[in-house]
Amino acid sequence: MQIDILTLFPGMIEAVLGESIIGRARDAGLVSIRAINIRDYSENKHRRVDDTPYGGGRGMLMAAPPIYNCYQAAVADAPADEKRHVVYLSPRGRTFTQPIAKEYLQYDRLVLLCGHYEGIDQRVIDEIVDEELSVGDYVLTGGELPACLVADAVCRLIDGVLPLPECYENESFENGLLEYPQYTRPPVWRDREVPEVLLSGHHANIEKWRRAQSEELTAQRRPDLMKTEEN
Repeated sequence: MQIDILTLFPGMIEAVLGESIIGRARDAGLVSIRAINIRDYSENKHRRVDDTPYGGGRGMLMAAPPIYNCYQAAVADAPADEKRHVVYLSPRGRTFTQPIAKEYLQYDRLVLLCGHYEGIDQRVIDEIVDEELSVGDYVLTGGELPACLVADAVCRLIDGVLPLPECYENESFENGLLEYPQYTRPPVWRDREVPEVLLSGHHANIEKWRRAQSEELTAQRRPDLMKTEEN
């Protein structure tokens, strides 16, 4: 998969997605991620990318031309039959979930557009964006952190990025429930003991315990997920 992130701060993207599992996946050629600087495509000699909004209001707005030019450069090498999806990270969008991460696997290329300041000119959204996407009901200073969240969640589902499918098949949200508690050595720490069932070697009882724990945690912390599963 190709992921292009259009941003004013490519260093933020590389600092996150150049490390750990995603960094190794990039090195192995399992996924290609490019952070492309929108400023490089400004038509202004000072590389300016923003201006005051029509109609007044506080703050500055990212202008359409640099974003459009950046997008055109990013996809210039794309084959005619490429399956592409352009996402603008925005509080106005649908909320990102694990099923959406899986949905994005169908595309050959994801283009993630990071806004800044008070947002971006609506005309470039109308011109190139397929979907607006939110990572939660809060507002950040820019779209870089949300873009990293989306890229990470999608990339870890690509074959070969994690050692085995089991690494993501039995975790939170995969089956509509939160993940059960997990433990490792030592068996007793600060007078806290690992649940006896996990030391029993009885796999059926362990699975039953894990399911019960997942259901209990979900009912306590995310009852909305239980309703979704029932529906």
